Amino acid sequence: MTTSQQPGSHLPAPRPGAFEPIEAQAKALLPLLRERAEQTEELRRVPPETEQDLQEVGLFRILQPKRVGGLEFDYVALVDCAELLARADASVAWNVANLASHHWMLAMFDPRAQDRIWGDNAETLIASSFIFPAGRARKVRGGYELRGSWPLSSGVASCQWNMLASVVASDDEADGVEYRIFLLPRRDYNILDTWNAAGLRGTGSNDVEVRDAFVADEMTVGVNDLTGGMTPGSRVNPNPLYALPVFSLFPFALSGVALGNAQACLEDYIDGAQHRASTYNRAKLSDLQSTQLKIAEASVKIDTARMIMRSCCVQAMEDAQRGIVPDMTTKTRYRRDGAYSVNLCTEAVSLLFAASGARGLFTSGVLQRQFRDAHAINSHIAFNFDAAGTSYGRVVLGLPSDNLTL
Repeated sequence: MTTSQQPGSHLPAPRPGAFEPIEAQAKALLPLLRERAEQTEELRRVPPETEQDLQEVGLFRILQPKRVGGLEFDYVALVDCAELLARADASVAWNVANLASHHWMLAMFDPRAQDRIWGDNAETLIASSFIFPAGRARKVRGGYELRGSWPLSSGVASCQWNMLASVVASDDEADGVEYRIFLLPRRDYNILDTWNAAGLRGTGSNDVEVRDAFVADEMTVGVNDLTGGMTPGSRVNPNPLYALPVFSLFPFALSGVALGNAQACLEDYIDGAQHRASTYNRAKLSDLQSTQLKIAEASVKIDTARMIMRSCCVQAMEDAQRGIVPDMTTKTRYRRDGAYSVNLCTEAVSLLFAASGARGLFTSGVLQRQFRDAHAINSHIAFNFDAAGTSYGRVVLGLPSDNLTL
């Protein structure tokens, strides 16, 4: 099937200045990523040779500032890049999108933090875990003391730094709590080998543990500084890309993985239906109305998801370029739409898996991996529609947001 024939190809292409400049180089990697997909699952992490291939194209640096050698594409490039890579391997796409988004976030930190990390190596990889209650920080002279145990730090074995989220509170918490993000070098945390998962097996999303590390003030940033508009890094990174509201748009850092995984599943299903016959009566599957309807239903879910994901990112970027900080209704709508669009992709994969019969049960095929990966992606809290939908409903009803990161 040629590109022009693929379902969804009639939709708008990435705008010039987004992912398009390196799209051809990224596409050239897809056969290799497919070939290594089983190895990636067996290793439970992205193979070092794959990471090197990705670095050479610049895929980890698509949102990094140009001043340090990054590509500084618009935010929608995260969706487009992840979609493309996930057509070959969702685990690879997940780690690329995750780690690329951390370069984007680092550009909002104090310039001294940027200089310390990128000054040593602009290609360095930064992991994360944004589960705030997992940590506890205490303000001390010149910085903070941090401790905690964080789950799900994707790609951590390949990274030299980590962004860890924590609650900061006084000893008796009488003054309330603050949400803050801390940058730690590899020597300051331990990696716990915990990632034995049914889906996204190759992401190496292990736990990390910190025991009383000191983190200097400039190596931290408050969540209140990341809600849209000027940030501590704005002086050296004035592009509106770095004035976007981080946690409002957080779902779209990873949503493209679900999109590409679903698109690959659809294309594989169509290819199979064109060449297979029913086991029972030898009727061509492509002649069956049920097959045709499954393709129509799955494709409209995927196409709708793509339009939602890309339009949210484009709108956010256009608002930032005009100096507009989105209100709480818009912020919770982004969270709502991010969750809903990924749910659509999961529904499409589940539909095609069920329609494939026993073929999907064999571990030698890709369909079972696409199914497992789809549900692993959907399990991320950012894609929990009950949570995102409730937040949106609260705000439009005039109640305060229940999401403290927005």
